[in-house]
Amino acid sequence: MTAATLLRPRGLDDAVRAARPQRVGTVTSAVGLGLTVAGLDAHVGEVITVGAEGAAQTAVEVVATDATGVRCMPLGRLTGITAGTPARSTGRPVLVPTGAGLFGRVLDGLGRPIDDHGPLDAQGWVPLDHDTPNAMARTRIDTPMQLGVRVLDTLTTVGRGQRMGLFAGSGVGKSSLLSMIARGSDAAVNVIALVGERGREVREFLEDDLGPAGLARSIVVVSTSDEPALMRLRAAFVATRIAESFRDAGQDVVLMMDSLTRVAMAQREIGLSVGEPPATRGYPPSTFSVLAGLLERAGTDRVGSVTGIYTVLVDGDDHNEPIADAARSILDGHVVLDRKLAVTGHFPSVDALGSISRVASKVTTPEQRATATALRKVMAARRAAQDLLDVGAYQRGTNPLVDAAVDHQDAIDAFLRQGMAEQVTAAGSWERLSGLVRTLGAGGGLL
Repeated sequence: MTAATLLRPRGLDDAVRAARPQRVGTVTSAVGLGLTVAGLDAHVGEVITVGAEGAAQTAVEVVATDATGVRCMPLGRLTGITAGTPARSTGRPVLVPTGAGLFGRVLDGLGRPIDDHGPLDAQGWVPLDHDTPNAMARTRIDTPMQLGVRVLDTLTTVGRGQRMGLFAGSGVGKSSLLSMIARGSDAAVNVIALVGERGREVREFLEDDLGPAGLARSIVVVSTSDEPALMRLRAAFVATRIAESFRDAGQDVVLMMDSLTRVAMAQREIGLSVGEPPATRGYPPSTFSVLAGLLERAGTDRVGSVTGIYTVLVDGDDHNEPIADAARSILDGHVVLDRKLAVTGHFPSVDALGSISRVASKVTTPEQRATATALRKVMAARRAAQDLLDVGAYQRGTNPLVDAAVDHQDAIDAFLRQGMAEQVTAAGSWERLSGLVRTLGAGGGLL
């Protein structure tokens, strides 16, 4: 990997930089996941190339610095690097491609194409870092965002610029739900980040779950689990930066990231490698600040919006583990995927009663909220009486809501379930929910 693959020319600035005397440092140690370089006055976030001039070089990024040198993490393999290997500063951070030419393309964690479709038709290159929108400059969230999933569009309605988390253990359908959103949302742009995924699953997601129609309106950033921790972390920020570039142009973007937990794990590896003390479950303090910084970059700005959908892989189905707890406190709502529903073939396996959107009341009408609440009341009554129903101890007539839930359980399940290829609109979902509630109310006294 050379600096040319990470950086793009900037005309006169590059010419001036190239004319300056080049300072060469040396690698003093390569231990674990990173290396230390002495003799360079480099700043955090700067890219350094390591290797003899004229030979194959490896790009690394500065992640920490002190009086003895700079601590770097690789953006490639460190094979062949030894103490004394020369290192040269590029003076520039990683740049990210932007523009409509990225639609339908699959990029790696540094924004380079990996889909064998030729070079990128990028309209510009921007620095990876970008200012978080000022809190007072953000427009308020007041417009619903269609996701194309009935249970989400009605019972946990998402607004443009909202940040939602999909919380679940492994194997309960998070990636499948993301693909349904990618195909069914009414956003102008989909940006999808697959962080820490198994290499085997990438093509399956692109070809089977996302499909040609979904890929045509999406930009996909991939960093598999075998890549260096910094590459996995950078993939999340590259996807976010691409989404921000479209938001800055006034467009509405859906940013989907699978998974936020693996981003945190990558930061844990980096933090521990540069000497940070481990804290909660081995996560250093920087992990939680990185998560907050990443999530706050989504949302609304003066123009445009980035609606963030982040999957959170809960450890051992524990929804109160540190990353899930930290993410839930920052996000604007959470959708819980239930393993019990998944094993019974109920997809999407959304636990509607355990899920909530914090802006639903701002983007729905009073009539819509009343309809959603009516169905929730019936479902909650059924759940509260489930033990009695299981042992046959429930007496019909005790609770009209439970009676309605039992009588129309098939209709409720049919509404909550949705096939992968089933296309729905938000308007159609609300109309179907209204019809369902009218049916329930006829026997349960709901309306």
